[in-house]
Amino acid sequence: MAVDMSNAVGLDVPAAEQVPGSPGELPPGRRRGFRLPSALGPGIPRALVFAALGYLFGHWIGNLIAAGYSQVTNSGSNNAAIILGYLFGTVGWIGGMGVLTYPLTKMTGREELLAPQRSVGPGRYFRYTLDHKVVGIQYMVGMIVYFLTAGLLALAIRTELLSPTNHVFGPGVYIEVVGEHGTMMMMMMTSVIVGPFGNFLVPLMIGARRMAFPRLEALSFWLTPAAYIILLSSLWLGGFPTGWTGYAPLSVQAGRGMDAYVAAFGVMAISIILAGFNIVVTVINLRAPGMTWGRLPVFVWGVMTTSFLMVLATPVLFGALYMLGLDRTIQTSFFTDTLGGSSYLWENLFWFFGHPEVYILALPGFAIVLEMLPVFCRKPIFAQKVAIAGMVGVSALSFFVWQHHLFDSGINPDMRPLFMLTTELISIPTGFIFLVGMGTLWKARIRLTVPMMFAMGFFFNFLLGGISGVFLSDVPADTTAHGTFFVMAHFHYTIMGGLIFAFFGGLYYWLPKMTGRSMNHRLGKWNFIAMFVFFNSTFLPLFAVGELGQPRRVFEYAKRLQTLNDWVSISAFLLGFAILLFVINLVWSMIIKPVRSPENPWHSRGLEWQTTSPPPPGNFDRIPIILAGPYEYGKPDALPMSDLVSRTSPVAAAAATDSERTI
Repeated sequence: MAVDMSNAVGLDVPAAEQVPGSPGELPPGRRRGFRLPSALGPGIPRALVFAALGYLFGHWIGNLIAAGYSQVTNSGSNNAAIILGYLFGTVGWIGGMGVLTYPLTKMTGREELLAPQRSVGPGRYFRYTLDHKVVGIQYMVGMIVYFLTAGLLALAIRTELLSPTNHVFGPGVYIEVVGEHGTMMMMMMTSVIVGPFGNFLVPLMIGARRMAFPRLEALSFWLTPAAYIILLSSLWLGGFPTGWTGYAPLSVQAGRGMDAYVAAFGVMAISIILAGFNIVVTVINLRAPGMTWGRLPVFVWGVMTTSFLMVLATPVLFGALYMLGLDRTIQTSFFTDTLGGSSYLWENLFWFFGHPEVYILALPGFAIVLEMLPVFCRKPIFAQKVAIAGMVGVSALSFFVWQHHLFDSGINPDMRPLFMLTTELISIPTGFIFLVGMGTLWKARIRLTVPMMFAMGFFFNFLLGGISGVFLSDVPADTTAHGTFFVMAHFHYTIMGGLIFAFFGGLYYWLPKMTGRSMNHRLGKWNFIAMFVFFNSTFLPLFAVGELGQPRRVFEYAKRLQTLNDWVSISAFLLGFAILLFVINLVWSMIIKPVRSPENPWHSRGLEWQTTSPPPPGNFDRIPIILAGPYEYGKPDALPMSDLVSRTSPVAAAAATDSERTI
């Protein structure tokens, strides 16, 4: 058990508010130094100005360094200037947001010059803030924007594939759009669960007032807009022809757009590492008294195991990107075979991160649905410890399967049986988690709310994705299906069909807690039905398209496959309309016509629901003492989860009287 001694400290109280006098008042005899006009105070406008200045400075430095060289890069352009421009532009961006204000002022011994931070008003969502709840909502809005951007790129791909002969784009532009879509999804969506829900909910679920490192938490978010802008800028630089995997030697030889890939993925890698590290430290050190490991909510277990993957796997990607950047700028040869390097080195380094990343996306999805199931089934999680063991097992085994992506690359054939075995083995703990969900549904009193519908859709989609993955773990079958739309369909069933459905379910479930406002449930049900039908109508036929031989990333295909491709493209646009229904629901329910939500609309025992909605600064009036687990539904003698809730409260009464377990 860990006791949070630092929770007594205020959530968002800088040094200027802790000196004698009123907040922000200077000690006698001290004068406040020069300050920029308020229009250029910390915030997005100043960050954009500083980012532009930083980019120009970095570009100038790059040109200065390369001035004495006749051949700058393999691509024939000054890649050093572009990458340094992105680097200094990112530093300018976070400096303009105010990220560097505290450490620089602290180092100079002038912390009394710090102005007090205010976590009130809608403007706080556009500023650098230390409130984990504000950061969580910033992440939520950011991830929705990134997801919608990648979705529009996907619709551009399906528009091109409406005809095998009549083209909207040329082959070069098409592969740029494919690479931009895949990189946007895989790079930005890595934090789609841990970012919004992990930052907002984990402190609430463990009884803490804040994250362990609030400044690192805020920095981890404000790096993501920089990565997003850098990645989009590649379209103006000619894009990159490698897809999201960035395979060498093509990535070394590619044009200037590849520099945006290197810089954006590198910035996002730093964000992922910081976010994962912060959550791990928070869960280990800031749990409330009585919050033992056995009472830790399954969502927190899922986020923490995911965070370990983020901390351990992402530095490998960052190192690979660093080496690729050196190959492109100062002519090293890490990934150039003719100069002593190896293109296989990139594949191994990339997939050593890339396959744990698949579980960085999948594990939080399982954690969300397992957190919701007992609430809407009114019974405890079936074999909760088995689910936790499955999450830990998946995390450990995910580092031993990466070379199944290289079955068809010419690797030593003697290595194939080993990675075929490890890939099959990882399906065992994954199956444990799936069976725990099925066991929880068995003989349950199910309330078919909108979040529960998305949870059920998650299990259906992930089952199809998992079954199709068995074929790809087998060497002969993978040799046939490798590089076809079969792989793409499998991947989208496990990630979009799993993660995105869980993400939407989590939004419908926790938005009343995050905002104090209810989503429109009727529109939410139509949103789920449309998403479920059109998602399966889009990606299920792609298994057949792949088995019939259509390769990925090719904009021309056999005419006999046009009917299937037209069906998929039309379904994709209808799926886009279904997602638009969610956006309409979100804007309508949160902004245009908000409806106040009850404090605990789902009658959950969870600790996060035992405070107001939205939670106040500091989360709780006092540190709670944990008395029982969060899933003791249907037990008349069950204690409330914490001393914040009495036995006579509506939440405790609802948990005690829901003893019927028939559907």
